[in-house]
Amino acid sequence: MRLLIIEDEQKAGVYIKKGLEEAGYSVDVVADGAEGLILATAEHYDVIVLDVMLPTMDGWTVIRNLRESKSTPVLFLTARDDVDDRVRGFELGGDDYLVKPFAFVELLARVRSLARRGAVRETDWIAVADLEIDVTRRKVRRAGKRIDLTPREFALLQLLARRQGEVLSRTQIASYVWDMNFDSDTNVVEVAIRRLRAKIDDEFPVKLIQTVRGVGYVLDPPDKE
Repeated sequence: MRLLIIEDEQKAGVYIKKGLEEAGYSVDVVADGAEGLILATAEHYDVIVLDVMLPTMDGWTVIRNLRESKSTPVLFLTARDDVDDRVRGFELGGDDYLVKPFAFVELLARVRSLARRGAVRETDWIAVADLEIDVTRRKVRRAGKRIDLTPREFALLQLLARRQGEVLSRTQIASYVWDMNFDSDTNVVEVAIRRLRAKIDDEFPVKLIQTVRGVGYVLDPPDKE
């Protein structure tokens, strides 16, 4: 698997590259945001590790531009531990967020998790009934009508569509979309499903997102019998 590290601290870049290569990955390292974006867009990478504070172009701008054409899993690696920064990273399309200083074993575990997650993206186009998802361009249409989704909503819809017909628990959804351990006192999944339904289902006669009471949610057209 190929990884791209966009990190302007030379020692950190060398350290990460060495460790990941020892773990069996092929690793490219660049220290400039603009150069990193060019590589990330032109080449195929299984995971991108992206610093936020970069010369020429910061990490926020890199991922904003990257998400216009690619859905490569991105792990933000930064010294910024502010909650607002984390939220911003996720909303721009980041998949995970690791704060410096970090233990390399944790970085490796997160990279492996993202690589597995990216590996299930078998196709760049998903269709469920009259719902069409262009994964690469991150565009969604239903019955020919364009539907605008936030990065988090898109991640949730993509998960449900990839596993069409499979009932996913709230724990599974929270782990994949938010990379968090599920807390039974948190209704984040229910809120996200409600917002997604408002865009995907409410205006259409056939409802695709089904609730399986006591179990979870599934994306599947209702029984046609």
